Amino acid sequence: MERLTKQEKDTEIFYDQSDAPMQIRTHDLNLIRRLTALSAEYPDVCQLVETDPISGSFFEVLDKNRVSIHVTKPYSAERRRKQSEWAKEHGMKGNCTAKGQNVHLR
Repeated sequence: MERLTKQEKDTEIFYDQSDAPMQIRTHDLNLIRRLTALSAEYPDVCQLVETDPISGSFFEVLDKNRVSIHVTKPYSAERRRKQSEWAKEHGMKGNCTAKGQNVHLR
């Protein structure tokens, strides 16, 4: 069997306006880990429905109230410059975290 390309390793989210939970099918290993951990701790909120060992995809059912989509405006060059300077002054490299929490630079 051939390995899937990155373009073929997609994530599909099935969401409608009814009270039914959303469904997620993904190849994204980070998302799979997060959903697996959530389903282990909160089985009433997230359940693993099926796995496909051939393609490596996971299919989960998730309570809609646990997911949000955050859309942001593009940052200006000035804002990116200021954030970069702040991060350099505070010894930050790459993703900024403090005690396991994301740091939002403003």
